[in-house]
Amino acid sequence: MKKRGRFFRNKLAQVWVETVIYTLIALVMIGLVLAYAKPKIEELQDRTIIEQSLSMMKDIDTTILTMGGSGNQRTLSVNIKRGDLKIDGINDRLVFEINSNYQYSEPGVPLADGNIIISTSESGSSYFTNLTRNYPDYNISYEGMNQIKTISQSATSYNFLISNKGGTPMNIDMEAS
Repeated sequence: MKKRGRFFRNKLAQVWVETVIYTLIALVMIGLVLAYAKPKIEELQDRTIIEQSLSMMKDIDTTILTMGGSGNQRTLSVNIKRGDLKIDGINDRLVFEINSNYQYSEPGVPLADGNIIISTSESGSSYFTNLTRNYPDYNISYEGMNQIKTISQSATSYNFLISNKGGTPMNIDMEAS
């Protein structure tokens, strides 16, 4: 009778040891998959953000180019999930900058997408992507002043008021709220 109880206890212990070992193996496998998948997921997210930012820059550009006569105003909703949008009134340009894990273009080689110049540079193990739209035939300003204004990421959308103030070259004033 004693031998039978001992055998039962040994079997029960073996089942628990096997359960713990299988659980550890499963956790290691999940960890390995996540170690590979997480950077790829982050790259895809960064790629999507850069493409959305490029679309945002094109929307702003289209709005500026189709302003019409002096005194015309347009409101544009702009969502910046990551990165910074710089309204450069000194150099009459718009610049969007983002540091990401995704290599959007070949580092050091400018790429044109319509009127927007895309440049990527390596920054350690990540990449710095810059989207620039120059306006040589316009005078770009922010709140009536030729200054550099940085609009940073936000959980909510910005409402841009883009106004044609007239003049030669055409004065385009931007405000964000």
